[in-house]
Amino acid sequence: MAKTPLNEILGAELKTLEEKNLLWKIRQLQTASEPHSQVDGKKVLMLCSNNYLGLSNHPTLKKAAIAAIEKYGAGSGSVRTIAGTMDLHIKLEETIARFKHVPAALYFQTGFAANAGSLPALLAEGDLALSDELNHGSIIDGVRLTKATRAIFKHKDMGDLERVLKETAGKHKKTLIITDGVFSMDGDIAPLDKIYALAQEYGAYVYVDDAHGDGVLGDHGRGVVHHFHLENKIECEMGTFSKGFGVVGGTVAGSHELRKFLLNKSRTFLLSGSAPPATAAACIAALELLETDDSFVKKLWENTKYFKKELSSLGFNTGESETPITPIMLGESKLAQEFADEIFKEGVFALPIVFPMVAQGKARIRTMMNASLSKEDLNFALGACERVGKKLKAI
Repeated sequence: MAKTPLNEILGAELKTLEEKNLLWKIRQLQTASEPHSQVDGKKVLMLCSNNYLGLSNHPTLKKAAIAAIEKYGAGSGSVRTIAGTMDLHIKLEETIARFKHVPAALYFQTGFAANAGSLPALLAEGDLALSDELNHGSIIDGVRLTKATRAIFKHKDMGDLERVLKETAGKHKKTLIITDGVFSMDGDIAPLDKIYALAQEYGAYVYVDDAHGDGVLGDHGRGVVHHFHLENKIECEMGTFSKGFGVVGGTVAGSHELRKFLLNKSRTFLLSGSAPPATAAACIAALELLETDDSFVKKLWENTKYFKKELSSLGFNTGESETPITPIMLGESKLAQEFADEIFKEGVFALPIVFPMVAQGKARIRTMMNASLSKEDLNFALGACERVGKKLKAI
């Protein structure tokens, strides 16, 4: 039977995406992720990295990674459950638990793996997965892999959450309310205190994805749970090392029973090679650094408040952001892509976020604040945004 070559099918779909201005334009980072980086051969101010605290190139983390390579080599040689659990991995999990003020934690290779592996393990047939409508794609995919019944509540709408809890009361073995701590596109914070109160009232459990809260919210960057003073009350606290902590990897923190259960039941943990020694050592170093020094977090928020205030004074709309994620709301995908291209010419690297990552008509430039940026850096970026905004009639 004759068939259309796969490359032709994919090519046609790509052409459609291109016509709708929905294709990603990948630029190459050719230096370390620093405020002043080289991208596509051009020196630019980095304004779109998740490296909130500037730790990815911190001397302490680099020294720890190099020492780990010298002692342990480049890789672990196995999955964690066979021969790939080094003492470094155990120390990392103990450090995560200490930093988060919880009994135990399990480390995954990525944040996506943490969600994609933990949610299917925790949710069985007869359970209910109750998810905020704007949760991250890794949560959506994780829930899709479960056999649980699924329900969605309107974004941060506690009335709608309570409605679903009332309608489903007594109909499932267990209900797991799942929410981002900080929503990655708009930078708004989940009302975790209110979510917890409703969970207590209706006998539900809470799973919070704190990828963009780690290193950003709470005392010394301990995250959204600490921000709301809910330590040891939220059953499942997921996080990542690839953003505020400057390395890579995911984690789920909570009880000893939670750790042991996921270690035995999560496929992404069981069937993936363990993190390289250098990665584990750098993650440990990041947490130990923040335990003793909160200046990184304070500087991050100082920069965030200044940049938001100045953007607003120029006439830009920064949406619902409450965190260092600072969107410049532009509306149309084509305008967002043109804006990103123009500020790159001005020496500022910030990417457009367009459909389907955000809804149609909600395209934006998503800027990310960084503790390593100076006031001069911020003013340079603001000047570029002002010039381009006026040129494109965005302000």
